[in-house]
Amino acid sequence: MTLWNIFVAFFRVGILGFGGGPSSIPLFHKEVVGKYKWMNDDEFSDILALGNALPGPIATKMAGYIGYRVSGIPGLIVSLIATILPTVVAMILLLTVLNAYKDEPWVHGMSQAVVPVVMVMLGVLTWDFYKKSDQSLGWKTAVLMVAGSAILIQFLGLHPAIIIFGILLFAIVKKDPVPEQEEQVKKESIG
Repeated sequence: MTLWNIFVAFFRVGILGFGGGPSSIPLFHKEVVGKYKWMNDDEFSDILALGNALPGPIATKMAGYIGYRVSGIPGLIVSLIATILPTVVAMILLLTVLNAYKDEPWVHGMSQAVVPVVMVMLGVLTWDFYKKSDQSLGWKTAVLMVAGSAILIQFLGLHPAIIIFGILLFAIVKKDPVPEQEEQVKKESIG
């Protein structure tokens, strides 16, 4: 039953993820975190961040890892097939039809109507991630990181993987006080 659930979940993502990997991310989140509860929001965020830092399509990377995590190698294979199959079939069918009717206004209108829907889906996911980072980092740090990342990506043209790698390095290098030191600091500040 688990492999069937994996197939259904990722098939839905594959068939509804119009517009590529980024538009599929909210669908992945809905299936993996919301419906099947295979992981929580923090785990999903970590997978998304790492998936964005690695080369290749995000949808197949996330599907492969999540499928493997849920059900090992069979889950990995089923999730990849379920993610790719709808796209391959749809591409063959739609491109055949669209090529025949490429000059019709309804074809142009159809492709333009999808863009705002994808924008809203990505906006909702972005807001959810901001709220989570606000809770764990505090609003000042979250706003600073959002603004800094936006500047580095949009205006300086830095690749997001470099930013993610830098943040990971910072988290590794940053040393949190060990519990004994924290207790000593608390005692010193009280007394």
